[in-house]
Amino acid sequence: MNSTKTNADGLLAAAKAGDLAKLGQLMEIYRDYLRLLARIEIGRKLQGKVDASDLVQEVFLDAHRQFPEFRGEVEGQFVQWLRRILAGTLARQLRHYMGTKARDIRLEVNMEADVDQSAAGFGMIPIDPHSSPSQQVNKAEQSLLVAQALASLSEDYQLVILLRHMEGLTFPQVADRMGKSLDSVEKLWLRGMAKLKKAFGDQP
Repeated sequence: MNSTKTNADGLLAAAKAGDLAKLGQLMEIYRDYLRLLARIEIGRKLQGKVDASDLVQEVFLDAHRQFPEFRGEVEGQFVQWLRRILAGTLARQLRHYMGTKARDIRLEVNMEADVDQSAAGFGMIPIDPHSSPSQQVNKAEQSLLVAQALASLSEDYQLVILLRHMEGLTFPQVADRMGKSLDSVEKLWLRGMAKLKKAFGDQP
């Protein structure tokens, strides 16, 4: 994590100095992380209406436009800023499908809280601490690491873990949501968690 964090902080410093190519490289680090967060919120509020990858691309376009207004200096502040833009983008999509054109600050605030809660939730997924790159990683960094490891898994593994741990569904509920048998879902979860722990432990 330290090398990744150092690289991110270096890219951020270069971007703030005016190198927009470095800004693009920096944002790419968080593409999978943001896509997972978007997928969670879409599943709860916009199922079947919005594509997570398209939404993240919109976030990146907004981030490029708004970057001159960014006042943070370190990676954590940048990630929080991206989550805030994601929340605003999600709120716009919700207004669109609700047929509401006027901006709703309350909706944006609630969406930002939901996104932050989901981001924190990654850190609650039970990862064996012995597989952690560092037992000194703080909760915010661990949440990001878990999300990045989760993003490396196949769609079915991602979904079963998200439904079980992020949405708190029982295995029968997960099976119903995924259209699979209870036995297959339980086996899928076991394999998914094993792969997640390995992917988490393999991160630099």
